[in-house]
Amino acid sequence: MQSTFDARPLEQVEAGALIVPVFEDKKDPRFGAGDLFEAGEITGKPLELTLLHGAPGVAARRVLFAGAGKVDKFDPAEMRKLAGAAVRHLKSKSVKRIALALDADRATPEYACAAVEGAILGDYEPDRYKTADDKKTVEAFAVAAAAGGQGLAEAVTRGRILAEAQNFTRGLVNEPANRLTPLNVAEAARQMASEYHLPCEVLDGAQMAALGMGALLGVSQGSAEPPAFIVIRYQPAQAASPAVHLGLVGKGVTFDTGGISIKPADGMEKMKYDMAGGASMIGAMRAIAQLKPAIPVTAFIPCVENMPGSRAQRPGDIVTAMSGKTIEVINTDAEGRLILADALAYARKLGCTHLVDAATLTGAVVVALGHLNVGLFANEDAMRDRVLRAAKAEGERMWALPLEDDYKEYLKSAFADLANVGGRWGGAITAAIFLKEFAEDTPWVHLDIAGTAWLDDAKPYLAKGPSGVSMRTLVRLAMDWQ
Repeated sequence: MQSTFDARPLEQVEAGALIVPVFEDKKDPRFGAGDLFEAGEITGKPLELTLLHGAPGVAARRVLFAGAGKVDKFDPAEMRKLAGAAVRHLKSKSVKRIALALDADRATPEYACAAVEGAILGDYEPDRYKTADDKKTVEAFAVAAAAGGQGLAEAVTRGRILAEAQNFTRGLVNEPANRLTPLNVAEAARQMASEYHLPCEVLDGAQMAALGMGALLGVSQGSAEPPAFIVIRYQPAQAASPAVHLGLVGKGVTFDTGGISIKPADGMEKMKYDMAGGASMIGAMRAIAQLKPAIPVTAFIPCVENMPGSRAQRPGDIVTAMSGKTIEVINTDAEGRLILADALAYARKLGCTHLVDAATLTGAVVVALGHLNVGLFANEDAMRDRVLRAAKAEGERMWALPLEDDYKEYLKSAFADLANVGGRWGGAITAAIFLKEFAEDTPWVHLDIAGTAWLDDAKPYLAKGPSGVSMRTLVRLAMDWQ
C-alpha cells in the first residue's frame, strides 16, 4: 500500500473515499454529517461507520464518517484502531484509494503516524495460501491535513516503516510449521538482514554445543529439524551512549507439540504461533535498520521445533545450560524458558547491557490477564519503566506483575540447581523467575505475550490470527533511549 501526506484542503482531496473522524460530544456539520447527526444515523460512538455517497462539497467519491468516541479519550492508539476499522470496511467495498482527514487539533506527527499504521495493519489478511483470485486490496492511503502539517510527511514514512515491519512479523507467525522450520526462519532473517544491510549470523547445532547450550539443544533433540540460533546486529554510525547495548531476545519455537508432555489435540494447530516472540525481534530489527536509533541493538532468536520423537528429552532429564546451571526438566512443554535461558546467557556474553525478551511462554498469563494485556516482569524498576513508557506511547497494553525472590522456592529441585516448572500456582511468575536466573544482574524485562500474540477472532481493525504485538514497543524503546 502506498502511503502519502496530502496538504491540500479536504474538499480538494481526490480519493475513492475520505475518512472523517466524528465525535460523540462534538457534532461535525461538514460534508452532510449535520443532517445525519440530527437524524441519529451518526452518533460518533467508537468505530461506528457511516458511508455517504456523493457528499456535498468534496472531491472524494464517498465520505466515511468514522466514530471516534469522546474527544478527550481519542488518542493515537484510538486513531490506529479507527483507521484500521475504516480501511477494512472500505476494502470490503472494493475501494482502492483512501484518504483520512486530520482536523487541526490532531494534525500532529503522533496521529499521522498512528493513522498510517492502522491503515496498513488493517489491510493485512492472513490469506497467503488461499487460491481465490478475487482478493481485495487497498492501493493507496493518504493522511490529509491542510492545517498544521509540521513533520507530518516524516510521520507518514515512520508509520509505514513500523506497520510494514509489524505485518512482516505477522506474516512469519502465520506460516505453517511445514513451511517455516527453524532453518526457514533463519533464511527469512538472512534475507531481511541482507535487504536492510544488517549483519546476520546463524549458529548451528555444533556451534551451540561448543558454547554449552545444553538447555536449548535438549529441547531440539526430539525433532528431525535441526535448531538454528539467529543473531542480527544493528550498530549506529556513532553511539549516543556507548555504555548501552540493547539485547532483544525472542522465543522461536516453530511448532510446539509439548514434546513427551504432549499437549491436547484441541487447538494444537495454533502452536505454529509459538515463535511469535522471535518473529517480533526480526520485525523490530527490520524497522530499527530504517529508523536508525542512536544505540546498538542486537537480536537473538533461538529457533527449535519441540517434538515427541524417539530421541526427545524426557521428564526427569537434567540438562546443563550455557551459564553452567543445571536444570531438571519436569515438564517438556515448558520448553520456551529452556531455550531462552541459553539465549539470555549468550546475549550477556556478547556484551548486551540491557535485555528484553518476548515469548509466548505460559497459559498462566492468559488466566491472569486474559487476551488484553501483555504480562511484564522486570528485575529493575528503571528498565521496567522504560518499557512501560514505550508500550504506552505505542498503544500496546502491558501490565507489570511481581518478581519477588520468594517465588524461587517453587522451582526447587532435589536433583539439580532448579526445576523448569514450579507447579500450578503463579505459573507466569515462576516462569519469569526461572528466566531471571539467566539474566542475572543485567537490567532485564520479560514480556509474556501468550495471550496477546494471536487473535482467535477478527477485530474491526485487525484480521484474525497473529497480532505482531510487542514489536512497536521494542522499536520505540530503542528509538527513545537517552
